[in-house]
Amino acid sequence: MSAYFTDKTFAFLRGLARHNHREWFQAHKADYEAHLRQPFLRLIGELQPDIAAISPHYRADPRPVGGSLFRIHRDTRFANDKTPYKTWAGARFFHERSRQLEAPSFYLHIQPGNCFLGAGLWHPETITLRRIRDFIVENPEAWKQAVHAPAFRKRFQMGGESLSRPPRGYPAEHPLIEDLKRKSFVCWRNLDDATVTGPRLRQSVAEAFKGAAPLVDYLCAALDLEF
Repeated sequence: MSAYFTDKTFAFLRGLARHNHREWFQAHKADYEAHLRQPFLRLIGELQPDIAAISPHYRADPRPVGGSLFRIHRDTRFANDKTPYKTWAGARFFHERSRQLEAPSFYLHIQPGNCFLGAGLWHPETITLRRIRDFIVENPEAWKQAVHAPAFRKRFQMGGESLSRPPRGYPAEHPLIEDLKRKSFVCWRNLDDATVTGPRLRQSVAEAFKGAAPLVDYLCAALDLEF
């Protein structure tokens, strides 16, 4: 098994972080293609059977445009930070119906010293958030089995911001109130740089996504999505 990413991948991203402007990027575009974009697209393509084994309704889409890989260009229209490029690369492995409605996804993030993977729903819309909270209230045992199980907690942290007070309509004394206060329903775990540049990256990602599947499965159930 050959590695997808190398030290040159991280060298490119560190250089981009120091020189985040079009002239530098254009001068190093060949490095971007050779050491980051093309290897990432190859990894996404080779993860297709692993994703399908977790759920036939999820996709690893290696298309260069419109697929799993996020564009490196930042959308700066409404941002105070006008730097044109992301200093990381990310890929989203999405539900087949995610174009029609909000759905949880799996995610892989490549950045020097800050590589990680995760799964779930980040900052869902208000109506989606309420559906998930109501589903937790109605199905508390399945939620605890999904994300409070020792095997899950050993491998993943739940992330994202939470409300400081219970959401309206949910009792403060509810045993799962801390989960009901979440604004996002995501889990994540770090990936060390050596794993990212090593020959077992695909296997590590596939195993981690399989471990995160109980959360995604639960969220799909809450939103009447197939898993």
